[in-house]
Amino acid sequence: MARKTVERNISYDDIRRIYYVSMDLGKDKDGKRMKRYQTYRTLHAARAGLRNFLTHREEELRAPKHDLTLSDWLELWMENIVRPTRAETTVYGYQKIIDNHINPALGDIPLLKLTPMDIQQYYIQVQQSANLSSNTLRRHHDLLTSSLRSAVRQDKLLLSPMDKVEPPRPQRKEASYYRPEELKRLYTLLEGHPLELCAKLAGSLGMRREEICGLKWESIDFQRQLLFVREARTAFGATVVQKETKTRSSVRTLFMPDDVVRLLQAERVRQEKLLQEGRLKDQSEHVVLDHKGLPYSPNALSLAFTRFVRKNDLPRVTLHGLRHSFATVASFQGVPLFDIGKALGHATPATTGKIYTHLVDHTHEDTLIKVSDALK
Repeated sequence: MARKTVERNISYDDIRRIYYVSMDLGKDKDGKRMKRYQTYRTLHAARAGLRNFLTHREEELRAPKHDLTLSDWLELWMENIVRPTRAETTVYGYQKIIDNHINPALGDIPLLKLTPMDIQQYYIQVQQSANLSSNTLRRHHDLLTSSLRSAVRQDKLLLSPMDKVEPPRPQRKEASYYRPEELKRLYTLLEGHPLELCAKLAGSLGMRREEICGLKWESIDFQRQLLFVREARTAFGATVVQKETKTRSSVRTLFMPDDVVRLLQAERVRQEKLLQEGRLKDQSEHVVLDHKGLPYSPNALSLAFTRFVRKNDLPRVTLHGLRHSFATVASFQGVPLFDIGKALGHATPATTGKIYTHLVDHTHEDTLIKVSDALK
């Protein structure tokens, strides 16, 4: 007896006692229908086999079909998604990673054939060849994650290989800082020096170097002794731009101690005098100027401070380290971590705790001593 259809795409041969599943493979280049048959011993197995085929067939039909390489996709992603929506500094940083590292190692791989293992091996290779830190490598991971998830959203991939990639473990970097007595010594040595104001803004107010360089006179309220952190001056490559602060939480209002107010007033008088003498071409919007009367670039300001530290044989702390010093001194004075983070412009106390682990340890020490004293 011939095969008998028992269900759609399933027939039964009662002589051989097996089930046949008809699997439609579509049409060939001449338009002829292509089919494949698979046999099963039971109707249950035949149904399962048909379901499995239809599932995979649907995935194949939905699967993207293109010959883009990873390099091609990154170029499209940068041009159409990153450049129109991200800050110039972000665009510059991404492009540098792509040009210097990702494209030479992975750029020629077809996007549809890029595997988690390709990326995992890339991390090992680039870390060894370029001697990159785990923290730097994490930026590569974030870039690839963002770009390949975007490829999924743009129907260039069904799934992102980054979903199965083990990210590089970030290394916790201990913050360098001055203790109160060291910060006092620095301030004494800086009296009358052009860097005195910058050091006080970082060490006494906790400002970032980009915020110091981007500070404008319109953000100073002398009457109420308030300083408004609204903008930052950031460098990428040889370009320096004025932009909004790092994050929304970075926008903040800071009270200025008397010594900071005096330094700001003295700087304003100095700039007005330079303008009158013709040594300053135009009245500057910016508070902090270099020796040419121009707004400082962050890198140049950091370099000038580092040179001062070396020249005076001080402990090696960067300008950003003065911001850490502000947090340390505040903690020694019993200021809660939450309030320190707010003054620094951190989004959450968790951010402050991650950066300033020594503050948490100091707090633990005080807590344990107080408990011990109470039990004596």
